[in-house]
Amino acid sequence: MKKTMTKDTMLAHLGRKVATENRIINTPVFHASTITHKTLESWENRNRDLYKDMAYGRYGTPTSFALQEAMAEIEGGDRALLYPSGMAAIAASILAFVNAGDHILVCDVVYAPTRKYCDGVLTKLGVETTYFAPGIGAGIAELIRPNTKLVYVESPGTHTFEIQDIPAIAEAAHKAGCVVLHDNTWATPLYFDSFNKGVDVSIHAATKYVVGHSDAMLGIVVTKNEHFAPLSAVTSAMGYCVAPDDAYLGLRGLRTMSVRLKQHHKNGLAVAEWLEKRPEVSRVLHPALPGNPHHALWKRDFTGASGLFGVVLKDVPKPALAAMIEGLELFSIGASWGGYESLVTTCYPPRTVEAWNPEGPLLRLHIGLEDPADIIADLEAGFERMNKLKAAA
Repeated sequence: MKKTMTKDTMLAHLGRKVATENRIINTPVFHASTITHKTLESWENRNRDLYKDMAYGRYGTPTSFALQEAMAEIEGGDRALLYPSGMAAIAASILAFVNAGDHILVCDVVYAPTRKYCDGVLTKLGVETTYFAPGIGAGIAELIRPNTKLVYVESPGTHTFEIQDIPAIAEAAHKAGCVVLHDNTWATPLYFDSFNKGVDVSIHAATKYVVGHSDAMLGIVVTKNEHFAPLSAVTSAMGYCVAPDDAYLGLRGLRTMSVRLKQHHKNGLAVAEWLEKRPEVSRVLHPALPGNPHHALWKRDFTGASGLFGVVLKDVPKPALAAMIEGLELFSIGASWGGYESLVTTCYPPRTVEAWNPEGPLLRLHIGLEDPADIIADLEAGFERMNKLKAAA
């Protein structure tokens, strides 16, 4: 596809080769385990590129290949692989570049299951993890050891949404021969240009904005050719595979991701700006707000924001908080995000480098595709319930 085309256009047309060849629009779902061969030569040469040529169902079908191709090109990488969840994508990506005795650097605001993987599984394998503050920037060079193999960033950070200076971190990491991994789920390839910012391996919990409808688990990793071999080797050895139906839902969601994200950005910012003015709110953790301490970095490196951000309330009794949240009509209480619906959860971020001592409860909001005026009205009624119960306490 022509490189001059915008990503909006690319999303509508990438990954449709098989469909176009058969004069249909949508790439169909190919269910397959055994892939047969017409000749002995074909059989004996079947494993040359497991994740590109049809070899065995576990390595993919035309459905998954279409999604891999589309995602790699949208993000500006060379290759992509699919995983049964975002966490599976994270685990495979880290494991691909470490051995026993190695050391890695991981941002302190990382997704909690990633931290558990590092402190649990990697520790058992003899890999040591050091966590670093999100604002470290080029100062990360001081933490790099001779046996440091990779630096793992997540910008913005989980729950507290700090933006990291990825170009500065990547420059220091590359000088020391380290691979840079980034969880790009929040911004997607549309709002953060991973490879032009120094990232080597871009990881996505595609369950979120790629699928976009809260109905499939999916992980995707995009990388350049020079880092693909270790990643594919670990992926194959661990037996990771994605059902063609889930790959199809990811591919289908990709078609509308741009228009959905534009609305998530608009709705999220409208609600965040309203929350900043509420007396019950201590801080709104949204990097696209001009008053946010990370706004300058966000504006430099990102081209948009998603619908996910944090809100720190002033101190409030738990029953009053429960009254607010449980009575919301448009917000469900639940994990994950990225779907068309609004979600709310309470959060307790694990920190080991910089203490997290909020003034009150931390809420994570995912603002969906509902009318922002209706979302605000729902939250306003929630604050009224909270204030009434707080006054009676």
